[in-house]
Amino acid sequence: MELLRFATAGSVDDGKSTLIGRLLYDTKSILEDQLAAVERTSHARGDEYVNLALLLDGLKAEREQGITIDVAYRYFSTVKRKFIIADTPGHLQYTRNMVTGASTADLALILVDARKGVLEQTRRHAFIASLLRVPHLVLCVNKMDLVDYDQGVFDRIREEFRQFSMKLDVTDLSFIPISALGGDNVVTRSEKMPWYQGPTLLHHLENVHIASDRDLIHLRFPVQGVIRPASAKKFHDYRAYSGQLLGGVMRPGDEVMVMPSGFTTRIKSLELAGKPMTEAFPPMSVNVSLEEELDISRGDMLCRPGNPPTASQDIDAMVCWLSDTTQLNSGSRLAIKHTTRMARAMVKQLHYRLDVNTLHRDDQSPGLKLNEVGRVTLRTTVPLFFDEYRRNRSTGSFILIDEGTNATVGAGMINGPAVDR
Repeated sequence: MELLRFATAGSVDDGKSTLIGRLLYDTKSILEDQLAAVERTSHARGDEYVNLALLLDGLKAEREQGITIDVAYRYFSTVKRKFIIADTPGHLQYTRNMVTGASTADLALILVDARKGVLEQTRRHAFIASLLRVPHLVLCVNKMDLVDYDQGVFDRIREEFRQFSMKLDVTDLSFIPISALGGDNVVTRSEKMPWYQGPTLLHHLENVHIASDRDLIHLRFPVQGVIRPASAKKFHDYRAYSGQLLGGVMRPGDEVMVMPSGFTTRIKSLELAGKPMTEAFPPMSVNVSLEEELDISRGDMLCRPGNPPTASQDIDAMVCWLSDTTQLNSGSRLAIKHTTRMARAMVKQLHYRLDVNTLHRDDQSPGLKLNEVGRVTLRTTVPLFFDEYRRNRSTGSFILIDEGTNATVGAGMINGPAVDR
């Protein structure tokens, strides 16, 4: 069964957690004891209704303030698809949490309060979703019940957001009017909005086409580890390379090239959980056995001989800064993790800081602070094997790590190899 990962986004109190709670409730994905606990908590808080947002807001501080702070993941399925939901916070100071939740999403649900319209944080999250190359965006105009299900309100918000989205790199954008509290157009069609002829939210999630979003052309297999169980006599001569396939399709007999050595060989066999496979495709994690015994270790990459990734130590990238204790400056030295390869990196140049609200480029900015986005040139100690982020989100992304604290301080999207300006 096909898996769809999606993330919620939007401003504070736009109803993100309530919407996900409604989806889980109406698809009967909540256990009886979970629902009973939410009912008790809602009654204790004095709510006049069952507050479905409590299914997502599990932290004590979240329930006290009625907000989302950390990313909450939930899982449910229908007869058509399996889903992983990332409920992300809407507050400005938690933008980095939204980046984390949306970084692996196939689709982003951007919520807008029908009373307030498109706000600054709505634009910020839409831009970040575009920056992260989330392939599908759905703008849900929520709380339509509070504006008497007025079509004019929906049309005005849709047109305003469409004008803003023209500045972004958005390939698939849909609009759905909903009421998460009442369930209108979430799972079942609302009789209160007969003017809306489009699909319900669940129908859209079940049928949005995501198969073509993955790169099945360019073979990319970063080696995570070498499996060599020499202690077992049965597998004395066994040697395989484990990892997650990030692009292309592999089959036994295919010719592959090992980077950085450049040696070529053929695939002897593929295994998944100890069972032989006739082919593998993203995002499967497999063991690959090769016909030749080559010197291959963690961080190396298997690719096609005529279609290798870019290998470079100088990288042009967009970086979202995630640290509230340090800032990114020209000359900063950090550790970088790209696929399975670790290295050290230096920021050669900070080209500009991007204002995510106006999309203005500030080329005089001295550095990047928490939640800020900018374009940088990095120099790494060893070559990285990458693709442009717009082509492959897995081989085109990296994280920056503070070597002193081992904390993740930045998330990067690669534009390509750096060129001298």
